[in-house]
Amino acid sequence: MGVDIGSIVPKKEISFDDLSNKIIVVDAFNTLYQFLATIRQPDGTPLIDRKGNITSHLNGLYYRSLNLMAKGIKLIYVFDGKSPEQKYAEKERREKIKEEARKKYAEALETGEIEEAAKYARQTIRLTEEMVKEAKALLDAMGLPYIQAPSEGEAQAAYMAKNRKEIYAVGSQDYDSLLYGAPRLILNLTLAKKRKLASGAKIPINPQLIELDNVLNSLQIDLDRLICLGIIVGTDFNNGIRGIGPKKALNIVKQFKYPIEIFRYIEKKYVLDFDWKEIFELFKKPEIKKDFDYEFKKPNKEKIIKILCYEHDFSEERVIHALEKFEKSQEEKKQESLKRWF
Repeated sequence: MGVDIGSIVPKKEISFDDLSNKIIVVDAFNTLYQFLATIRQPDGTPLIDRKGNITSHLNGLYYRSLNLMAKGIKLIYVFDGKSPEQKYAEKERREKIKEEARKKYAEALETGEIEEAAKYARQTIRLTEEMVKEAKALLDAMGLPYIQAPSEGEAQAAYMAKNRKEIYAVGSQDYDSLLYGAPRLILNLTLAKKRKLASGAKIPINPQLIELDNVLNSLQIDLDRLICLGIIVGTDFNNGIRGIGPKKALNIVKQFKYPIEIFRYIEKKYVLDFDWKEIFELFKKPEIKKDFDYEFKKPNKEKIIKILCYEHDFSEERVIHALEKFEKSQEEKKQESLKRWF
């Protein structure tokens, strides 16, 4: 779910040309959840193979990654490790919501309310260890590197973007990486032209760039107070303070210089049912892997076909067509580079 600060964060619309030849570290769990939520049948049923295994995550990962690679974008995926203890209470709360959604999904299917069923189906998403394993195998076959984070993937991604000059940004639909200090965040890293809202309406989408320095300057706060703002609104580690949205939270944090002053004020005015210091430290000093290596390789056609077509019943013709389209784009880029020398 992530921290909900999108309404107050300045964004700049960009094109895929702006991202060509740039390395972007992608939050793998965030991306896979997105595929599981959106790549579904009209009644909300995910894509499955003949054995009944869900394949929506593999479908999205393969076709989106290839399309972005064809645009010249270099992707590194980062996977979550063990969650901090503070996350388990929030996970339990969300699991209860999912269980209720499962019941409503079954009821909607029984009564033939297809649109209602699809709405509840998206709320029942579960990313399993097997799905993660399958995603990593596919990335290997595609020649795309991935990093296994010891804990939160977005914390690892933010560290990588901060500490390696060649890495341009973090790619995610959540804003958490900003709280971890990522210098840049790219939203809407997809070639889809429109996004369907819960209401059913479709809105146009383009990649958006968020720069941390611009965020802090625009909001007139520092990173510590941005973290406090996120905690007040609610993070993956805690519920937000009841009655405080992003704008009100911003007004509060701007009144004080230090986190301890902010939460002294909160304790006097509102109900504070979590240890803010623990959560603050999770963002300031996350568990990350400081030493990491990565290498971009050419896609292995035979491995890709084996995983997608032989193991999961994808259309071989469509899989090969997408790969050939990518290879053609790479050849065209080489030809363009050669022309510049003459």
